[in-house]
Amino acid sequence: MTQDELKALVAQAAADYVKEVVPAGAVLGVGTGSTANLFIDAVAAFKERFSGAVSSSEASTRRLQQHGFQVLDLNEVDEIPVYVDGADEIDASGAMIKGGGGALTREKIVASVAKRFVCIADGSKLVDVMGAFPLPVEVIPMARAAVARQLAAFGGQPRLRMTKEGGIFKTDNGNVILDVAGLKISNPKSMEEAINHMPGVVTVGLFALRGADVLLLGTPEGVKRSDY
Repeated sequence: MTQDELKALVAQAAADYVKEVVPAGAVLGVGTGSTANLFIDAVAAFKERFSGAVSSSEASTRRLQQHGFQVLDLNEVDEIPVYVDGADEIDASGAMIKGGGGALTREKIVASVAKRFVCIADGSKLVDVMGAFPLPVEVIPMARAAVARQLAAFGGQPRLRMTKEGGIFKTDNGNVILDVAGLKISNPKSMEEAINHMPGVVTVGLFALRGADVLLLGTPEGVKRSDY
């Protein structure tokens, strides 16, 4: 099976999971990225079960609205039973690297409110040690160089994210992203804490302090579920 086929398989499995565990009338939390987009498409088949959705990005908000979902501001929501999102890497403990799409801060905020984080990914995203995928760090623009020097002290090579057109990539929050290559993240919780304490860092794309509760992993043998 191709990677796209695996993503579609796991997205449908996540829609089936949500239909089973999320009570009628609840608010659904939805992430960002190619696999999350497929999940939105799948869950739209029974959108009337939900009172609305909370999205982690403007792109996902548009896709949800195109399917007829009412997208709510998180400040209007008291409880989210389930948040469904992809990952760029995930390890055996449920810790993840996220932020390849640039929505890491809003993803982390929505995930913090959700009772259950369901990670959906194809089998290539499950790794023994994270770090092959460059670690995204969202930074306030004036702190870019100062934070980059501190990140280099961790042994990584930070690089400012650019757009395909050659401009500086800006997040939905108006900040920049440093992608840090060359890391071997053996203790993701301590690294997440350390980077988050750097002045000027908005958030780091390590989701270890609040990792996945459930992993739905698309493999050629079918979707495999892990609970953490």
